[in-house]
Amino acid sequence: MGIVVGGAKRLLWTALAVGAFTVPVAARNPEARSHASAAASHEVDIPFERFSLPNGLRVIVHTDRKAPIVAVHLWYQVGSGDEPAGRTGFAHLFEHLMFRGTEHYRDAYYGPLQRAGATDVNATVTPERTNYMQVVPSTALDLALWMESDRMGHLLGAIDQKALDTERSIVENEKLQRRGVPYGLVWEQLSRSSYPPGHPYHHSTFGSARDLQAATLADVQHWFRSWYGPNNAVLVLSGDVGVEEARKKVESYFGHIPSAPGIARSSVDVAKRASSTRETLSDQVPQARVHRTWNISARGTSDFDQLRVLAYILGGGNASRLGKRLVHSGRLATDVTAEAGGQLGSRLMVVANVRDGVDPSAVETAIEVELQSLLKEGPTLDEVQRARTAMRAEFVKRIERNGGMDGKAEVLAGCEVFEGDAGCYRRSADVVASATPDQLVRVARRWLGQGDHTLTVIPGARAAFAEEAEPVDAVSHPQSPSKTHRAAAPAVDRSAGPPFPESYPELRFPVIERVALSNGTHVILARREDVPLVRMSYQFPVDPAGTAGLADMAFSMLAEGAGDYDALAFAARAESLGAELGSSVEVGSGTVTLVSLSDTLDDSVALYADMLRRPRFEQAAIERTRAAKAGVLREEAANPQRLATSLFPALLYGLHHRYANAFNVQGTVASVEALRRAELVEFHRAWIRPERGTLVVVGDTTLQELVPLLERHLGDWSGLGGIAELRIDDRLPAQAGPRVFLVDSPGARQASIVAGQLVTPSSDPQTLAFEVANSVLGGSPSARLNMNLREAKGWSYGVISNAANAPIARPWRVVAPVQSDRVAEAMAEIQREIAEYASGPAPARQDEVARFRDSQVRRLAGSFETREAVASEIADIVRFDRPDDWTTQRSNALRHLDLNEVRAAAAALDASRLTWVVVGDLSRVEAPVRALELGEVTVIDSQGARLQRGEAIPSGHPVKRAGSFRFHPPVSCCASRSDRLPGGSH
Repeated sequence: MGIVVGGAKRLLWTALAVGAFTVPVAARNPEARSHASAAASHEVDIPFERFSLPNGLRVIVHTDRKAPIVAVHLWYQVGSGDEPAGRTGFAHLFEHLMFRGTEHYRDAYYGPLQRAGATDVNATVTPERTNYMQVVPSTALDLALWMESDRMGHLLGAIDQKALDTERSIVENEKLQRRGVPYGLVWEQLSRSSYPPGHPYHHSTFGSARDLQAATLADVQHWFRSWYGPNNAVLVLSGDVGVEEARKKVESYFGHIPSAPGIARSSVDVAKRASSTRETLSDQVPQARVHRTWNISARGTSDFDQLRVLAYILGGGNASRLGKRLVHSGRLATDVTAEAGGQLGSRLMVVANVRDGVDPSAVETAIEVELQSLLKEGPTLDEVQRARTAMRAEFVKRIERNGGMDGKAEVLAGCEVFEGDAGCYRRSADVVASATPDQLVRVARRWLGQGDHTLTVIPGARAAFAEEAEPVDAVSHPQSPSKTHRAAAPAVDRSAGPPFPESYPELRFPVIERVALSNGTHVILARREDVPLVRMSYQFPVDPAGTAGLADMAFSMLAEGAGDYDALAFAARAESLGAELGSSVEVGSGTVTLVSLSDTLDDSVALYADMLRRPRFEQAAIERTRAAKAGVLREEAANPQRLATSLFPALLYGLHHRYANAFNVQGTVASVEALRRAELVEFHRAWIRPERGTLVVVGDTTLQELVPLLERHLGDWSGLGGIAELRIDDRLPAQAGPRVFLVDSPGARQASIVAGQLVTPSSDPQTLAFEVANSVLGGSPSARLNMNLREAKGWSYGVISNAANAPIARPWRVVAPVQSDRVAEAMAEIQREIAEYASGPAPARQDEVARFRDSQVRRLAGSFETREAVASEIADIVRFDRPDDWTTQRSNALRHLDLNEVRAAAAALDASRLTWVVVGDLSRVEAPVRALELGEVTVIDSQGARLQRGEAIPSGHPVKRAGSFRFHPPVSCCASRSDRLPGGSH
């Protein structure tokens, strides 16, 4: 993955529905109320209508007809901050239980939705809210409303002791998985340190194991009856639905549900701190990391939005003040970011990854110097203008989607729940757009002048994270019978079960238009006019057998200075235009991307052309990028799950195969450090050439507007010298015998298991059948592997299987993070499941094939909401030389897949020749794994070097360390009900 410049960095929260610290605030924030339902017109808006049912349910409807889908988001105003004494973690545990089935559908919640083609089926918990979400075909809206209303009104009869015990085990595995990664203890420690005992934000959403074990069915019933009533919820429908249709359906499905008792909420303390504090945390991390935080004003205030602008100036963009001082000029950090986010418990946070060999105190000093400069002199007008433009562009990009965790439904729901006005984003946008340097310096002095907390993580042994002795951080809410709401008589016969649609929307993929530029590039345009954005993706073939990490480094360097701009000037120019420029590399392909606002497209394309044609490859920028990539690679090596998946492809292919490194696009620390400027320059000359490229454009433009623009900036671009030869060998190599590779992770309470083999390239005619076969076995939450190891046994937070998308033989793998005391048993179950499915007594059944085949067909209709999704589909059309109507052909082909075709595709899996990689505490897992006798066992280190008998992977062998500098907020997520379970990557 390459570097992106120009876009706002995401640290903790997304742009508007921000946060993991969210308390219902309607009627308690006078400033929020004063701005309610702003009437002023906005350039980019989310028009909506609002109504309430007699039982108190608030409903927000946004109509968007661009795709035949509806996002259904249901938010309850309850979270971990509402947990009673001795029951920390209960809000998260209960959110898991909401997926166990209902009184009228006693099976996994996501089953009917998946069959109907739903996507983004998930849920999250924060200290102040719990939200449930799904995106469904428009004809399946009744199904989604039936499912959501059935668990709101008819849950308790379906929850028994077995369900409670299983979900308790799953939650514990989720906690182990999140804590077991580098820096995995940071968020819980920051909550404890930033807020005093007794404050609702003091403890994490995970709570304590002691409290979870103490939870009873009586607690479940009390929690449900107290909080899960319609008068404590907001339902948002965003997409292909009108308000009158929505009103009739919502009244029918939700109107009969009685209100919950009224809840008397106390005012929320933002816990502004009076003095500075600091602490150090030792962890198994590759580099030190400095976190500096302030508790700040609540969401819904002008101060909060102005602090968001200030945070962007301080560290939100590549050309920010801290970026300049720490990353560019001082070379003290490999990356730095700052962001303000949250709801009532809001924080501004600066996070810096300390460069190898640098004392963390030097980073802290540099942060303090920049902060004091900002407090004394304030930002410049240019800084403010760039921040405002970048934040506007970020919001425009965000609201392409209706659903998901940051789309329009999320914006509307967050505004209604936390500010009592679904249109609060307008007020927030107005504050940002009108921010001045004087306003920002005043708000900085008010909130950042004192009261910060610094947490520095240093490499070393992982610190013990003891539970606090007493459940002091508990709250109570007096309840009273509701007198203001009433329920209607039931209008739906629920004994008939979920109402499945009689028909489904047809796929509507944008028309593809083609033209050739005078420089030899083929241009493909797909028009999309819903928001004023244009996305360009210049795609170039790359040799999969090339030097490990070379293509990734070369493409990354394109954004590190080009033409007349050095790296900082390039980033500043992109921010001033609201443009995002970046790159990515995958097997056999590299892409250079521009996302531009329509009104700055000409200037943005000029910068894009510089990036493509005249990258500077300055040595200082190379060294800085090299250090950043080395930091990412070292962090990946310290992450057990990432390490297992990274080692896997090279072990499958064999060390001497020409494609041993093909899936390791980032290389290793050794291979990245060995790269020289001359190699990068030559790669650009040989591979990034217009006559080899295809430019995919999706957005608010036409060929009549686009072609003259492209000719002006790119028409005279020509490649120099000879063209490098590209040879693709798509044959399937002979499979090695069964092998097991073990990597020690001392003290780990969870192990990461990866098992699999090579399968044919994505271009193989049987690929569609194999995708369905994989879905049945492990490719979805309701697949056999996940239902066994997670839902039935509770040994894992989630298990998934998938195959890479590539023009050469590709790894198919099962990824299973499992508690350490169940590793051998889990491996035996995986082996058995694959063997019985592929060639044994339990092949795919007709009902399974129909369910997953139909799901894939039905979800296609809503899969292309965003420019990125459309561009990605077209990119695959180019990459695999498919016809322009491939998306329609694929839909038709899936419809006609039969059971025998799927079984034949599944037979390609050979359980007797699997390669296994297990990363865990070998003192606990090695002996039982060896006793399984699944194949020759070899112990290797994190770089692949052999520690015991067996074939060695030389130290420094280029294995992929995928990933980037990301932070995970303290949001507990139910268990990835979508198709992306923990452990899997697509």
